[in-house]
Amino acid sequence: MKKIILIAGATGNLGLRIVKALLTKDVTVRALVRSSSHVGQIKQLEDLGIEICKVDIWNTDEIKSHCSEVSCVVSALAGLRDVVIDSQKVLLDAAVAACVPRFIPSDYSLDFTKFSNGENRNLDLRREFHTYLDQCPIASTSIFNGAFMELLLDEMPMIIFKKKLVIYWGKADYKWGFTTMDNTAEFTANVALDDNSPRYLRIAGDMISPREVRSVISEITGSKYRLIRIGGQGLLGVIIKLARLFSPGEKELYPAWQGMQYMHNMIDERSKIIELSNNRYADVKWTSIRMLLQSFIKEKM
Repeated sequence: MKKIILIAGATGNLGLRIVKALLTKDVTVRALVRSSSHVGQIKQLEDLGIEICKVDIWNTDEIKSHCSEVSCVVSALAGLRDVVIDSQKVLLDAAVAACVPRFIPSDYSLDFTKFSNGENRNLDLRREFHTYLDQCPIASTSIFNGAFMELLLDEMPMIIFKKKLVIYWGKADYKWGFTTMDNTAEFTANVALDDNSPRYLRIAGDMISPREVRSVISEITGSKYRLIRIGGQGLLGVIIKLARLFSPGEKELYPAWQGMQYMHNMIDERSKIIELSNNRYADVKWTSIRMLLQSFIKEKM
């Protein structure tokens, strides 16, 4: 009998990728979506041929009815407290009530277990949810993937293509962990089927330092990129406080200072990955920074 995997947040960027990764497996995929979701997003899921479970009211009883015979609930929900804490709690409670054996929370970030409250708002919420999750009678696995590699092409101001610069905070030789969204989704799909997966799994498609990024992009483009250090953790911390003071954005998911908080965590020694689980599933073919940049540059030319 095929395993049934239920995913919440399937209409999102990562969630849709997880659905597609699951469809390469011998499983039945159910997508839990709100009835109010965009028609086009629901249609996209329907076209993939998966089971669509529409929820009118996000409560335990209604979600529980869709958890029948499910072997793992995967959360790809994204948002602030009302989603990461409140909605995920309802999803988790429904899974427990339906006797679902396993749950994957919507973490998909750097390993925040080593950090303290107040350092990163969005990761604080995930750590708070873990406190509730770890008290529930259900096995769970969190997936830590560092930062999404695609951010280097646009949203993370590190490679400045027009100026031929690689800018960074902290140490030039400290390695940062990056994983593409597709690799994260592929790994998550495997975890959803792995009844023996541990509480935490850490992955990285590439571990690379700013100095190495400069070398890679210079080699790929044939142009000499300069490496420029903006400052250390102390200066970045001060800028974060000022940015949050003068441009609050507390109700925004990704205000500018939130990205700065994530960068502050990435350059912190506590973010160092001691042991990767990349080899746990042989079918995941990892994308490196070099591969991503080669593809990006080729498309631009």
